[in-house]
Amino acid sequence: MTKRKPSPPSASPWQRTLLSGLKALAAQHPKDLRVLGGPQIQPNGLALIAIRLRTADIQHAEGGLPLRETEEFVLGLPPIELVPPHVLTPHARFAGTPHVLEGQRLCIFLDAGREWNPEGGIPAVLNRLWQWLTDAAANRFDAATALYHAVGGILHRTVGTPTVVAREPVEHRTAHTGWLTFRHDHRLDLSAHRTGEHSLRLPVIPLSHHLPYAAGHTLAEVLDRIDNLPPQLALASHQQRGAASIAFVTALQQAARRNPQGTCQYFVLAVPHPRQPEEPRFLLAGRLPVPPSDALRRAPRPAQNLSALPADIRDGAIEWCYLSDERESVTTRRDTQRPVNAFHNTHVHLWGCGGIGSWAAELIARAGAARITLSDPGTPITGGLLVRQNYTEADIGENKATALARRLRSLRDDLTVDICPPIPSPALLGAAKQADVIIDATVSITAGRFLDLLARLPGRTAVLAQMTTDTTTASHGILTVSAPGTGHGTSLIDHTTGLHVLADPALEPYHPLWTEPEPGDELRPTRGCSVPTFHGSAADLAGTTATLVTLLGMQLRNPVSGTHLCAQPHTGTQPAQHFVPYTPRPDDPSAAVPAPAPAPPTVSVAT
Repeated sequence: MTKRKPSPPSASPWQRTLLSGLKALAAQHPKDLRVLGGPQIQPNGLALIAIRLRTADIQHAEGGLPLRETEEFVLGLPPIELVPPHVLTPHARFAGTPHVLEGQRLCIFLDAGREWNPEGGIPAVLNRLWQWLTDAAANRFDAATALYHAVGGILHRTVGTPTVVAREPVEHRTAHTGWLTFRHDHRLDLSAHRTGEHSLRLPVIPLSHHLPYAAGHTLAEVLDRIDNLPPQLALASHQQRGAASIAFVTALQQAARRNPQGTCQYFVLAVPHPRQPEEPRFLLAGRLPVPPSDALRRAPRPAQNLSALPADIRDGAIEWCYLSDERESVTTRRDTQRPVNAFHNTHVHLWGCGGIGSWAAELIARAGAARITLSDPGTPITGGLLVRQNYTEADIGENKATALARRLRSLRDDLTVDICPPIPSPALLGAAKQADVIIDATVSITAGRFLDLLARLPGRTAVLAQMTTDTTTASHGILTVSAPGTGHGTSLIDHTTGLHVLADPALEPYHPLWTEPEPGDELRPTRGCSVPTFHGSAADLAGTTATLVTLLGMQLRNPVSGTHLCAQPHTGTQPAQHFVPYTPRPDDPSAAVPAPAPAPPTVSVAT
């Protein structure tokens, strides 16, 4: 029997819709749009169709992309409508232009998930292409914000490779040996110095040019990219052909020979920005898998002719690792314009590691505090607390401050966390001058009186703050603040605020915060002599605490003594946020500022 030839792939219904729309537009605008031939269906189902656009009327500005009278493009039409079409050029003239991927693919959608609507059909695609050409010719693209512009506009990442984290403030403008330290299966830390017994050497190689065609998929392609300078730099370079790639392979082999057999050999390329060479370099991390790495260790030193490299090394696949560049020179904190950014690089004393304190500590740690000092009476964690406090099963039985300190240290490598004795230890007296802010989250009269003592100390620089919630829902919060220069502590400010609130009918939802709990307002979570506590869930406490921490962040910029009241949206309380500034009552004898106490002896904080 004669074996039947497989039928050629055919266009999907969606592709036929796009192609039909394309031909209709070409028929309507024959001078502006021409379809060149029929579609080519690829093995992966993609339909490629060539077109020609008249671009003579597009305005050109200095520094913009030069366009010819007509330009040809290849549209890639996916078989399903959920994937946006893409646009290729049949040439490399646009390589190096912002938003050109790998030298030939035009990035007409920056965020396809939000910008691509299939209902627009082929007109939407062509409108995007026309807008891209208009912006490129007018020099409207900002090269500084073009994602991955220095390395061909694409993310280099091979599935299954670990993330390389770079945090040290190193410019990487000269070749040097770096070190990778294993954190876990999915993370390696890049350092200029060896930080662990099993750290791996790797070459860090600065390039003299960017990589408009990306970095390649094999070692041979990487070497080609390293040696092939962009056209605009080729005449200015006197570099010997192949010198850069020979230097790279030599450094790679030297590092491989010093690393253990059976390990991948990593490398980092430091790529300059094409239009801002003075800016920090883009870091690209890759590796040779184990077999070619071991072969490189055994191979003779590379000669001037790199073609002498064994084929399993030269043609071996490069595995690209996602490099999380967290250097301050290239990274902007996501909370830089938010109130909690005021905690950045501060020293915070946090007293009380329970329902409020455990959540506040994590929020402040994530906000960038440099040091957090914890204090707690030492009550062990029980399973019942996991309902609303920021602890886990692994913490049960442990002291709250110890468990919380461990959690905070796991959030950030650069955070210092220490533990000091509980209130009213004399060791805490020095906090008034050592810390930037002291937060009392104990709901303890003793702690409040201790803050009153600190408020009267001469030369106090710390902001004093007290946080608490209501007993029935944990959805109403109070933040009481005593700014430096205020001779009164949070207890008196809270008392004065209570008189104001109770006298104001508009603040009636907050009246229970200054009245004794009614029967049933509190609960006893366990049988026996359990201390009564407030009602509230993790969602209530985390939400209320987050609001209180945000309000305190606003205060740290310009502290003003007084009390913030806040309510979560689900309570329906109005006003949802209210500030009562502190004004001492002249008829209140307790408002008199006592004489300054003598300066306390300096006591080192226990760690």
